Parts: sequence; structure tokens; C-alpha cells
Amino acid sequence: MKTRKLLSALLLSFIALTSFAQLPKPQPQTTPYPPLVTVSGTGEVKVQPNEIMLSLAVDVRGKTLDEARKQNDEKVASVLAYLKKYGVESKDVQTTYMSVQPIYHSGEYGQTNPDFYSTQKSVNVLIRKIDKFDDLLTGIYKAGANRVDGIEFRTSELKKHREQARKLAVQAAKEKAISLTGELGTKIGRVYAINENSGVGYPMPYRGMAGGMYNKMAEASMSDQSGPTIAGGQIIISSTVEASFVIEQ
Repeated sequence: MKTRKLLSALLLSFIALTSFAQLPKPQPQTTPYPPLVTVSGTGEVKVQPNEIMLSLAVDVRGKTLDEARKQNDEKVASVLAYLKKYGVESKDVQTTYMSVQPIYHSGEYGQTNPDFYSTQKSVNVLIRKIDKFDDLLTGIYKAGANRVDGIEFRTSELKKHREQARKLAVQAAKEKAISLTGELGTKIGRVYAINENSGVGYPMPYRGMAGGMYNKMAEASMSDQSGPTIAGGQIIISSTVEASFVIEQ
């Protein structure tokens, strides 16, 4: 008898727990989105570059590893000394690449001795006086550099111009939202959400040709010119803003 009562009590407890577990959970209340108008606006600022990033290199070949490294080190040291003498600050000069490798040309099977060793060092130089670029480049060639990998025009006031482009983009987005809602007899209220994408359109970087003959021709050409031999064009700093405004009646 006692066993039957105990089983009945356990069964009732199980049924109660199961029923409680199956009760529907309260659903969280969601806040409805307000009526919105979403627009985008773009702002652009065009400026003349006032800096040049010059990528140059020193390539040397030698019969032995020590000979190739020594000649390369001497030429690079000469280039760095010239840059310092010309007034380029050390913070504007950076070594970006170094390579030392044996070169095998004869193709003899099992060849153990290379035909020669090739050493290369690449350096980036930030030139803050564009009008002195031709003279500086000629001096760099004479100091020992024998390859130019590229030049890139820049502006030292990127932050200021980017902020100006951002303001123009926000203004364009707001004007568009006002125009759209005004045509429908409504108006914009507070800003609900905003996102921005920015970019800088530099002139296409110039990539130079490797080889001493090209560099000698370029050096001779520059020395014969009475005016500048490069054109910086314009840098385009842009900002695109996407904004959502609450629509008010």
C-alpha cells in the first residue's frame, strides 16, 4: 500500500514538472523601427601633391659573394650620404628590400660554383620638395643607384583634406534627404544611423625599368632639360556617407 502511494506521488511530481517545462516562454517585446529615409552622399577634394615617394634600388654583380656585397654596401652608403647632404632627413629614408643570391647561367648539370652573385638593396625616399626632384634624382644616380622602381605623388595634409571631403559628403547626404522628404510633404528628424567609406585616389604610380642603360639615358635626358620632367597632376580625396534619418510628419 505504501509502495503504491509512493509511486503515485512520484508520478504526480513528474507530470507537474513536465507541464511546467512545456509552458510557453514569454516573447521579448521588439521595438518597431521608425519610418526612415536612407540616402548616400559623396564629397571630393582635389589637391596638388606636395610630396613624392621615390622607390630606388642598387643592383650589383660580383664574382664572389664578398665582392658583390662589398660593392653594394659601398654604393648604398654613398646614396644615403648624398641624401643626407642634400637635406633629406633620416626619418624619410627606409630600406625596404635586400637580396643576395648566386646566379647559375651555364646550365651545367651538377654545377656547384655560381657564375656570379647578385646583390640588391631597395630604398624608399620621401621627397618633400617636388621642385627639386630632378636634381635629387640625378645626384642619386651619380651616387650609385642604378634602378628606379617607381614614384608616387602624395600630400602631407591628407588628414585635413579627408575631413573636408567628409563634411562635403555629410552635407550632400543631408541635402538629398531633405529634398526627398520635402517632395513627399514630410521632413527629416534625428539621424538614426550613419556609415562612411573614404578613399584617396593618387596619380598612377610610375614604375621604372630596370637596367643601367635605361638609367643612363634617363640621367642624360634630365640633364638636358631646362624645366621639370615630371607632372604631379592632382590627388583626389573622397568620402561617401550613408545616413538614415527619421521621417517626421
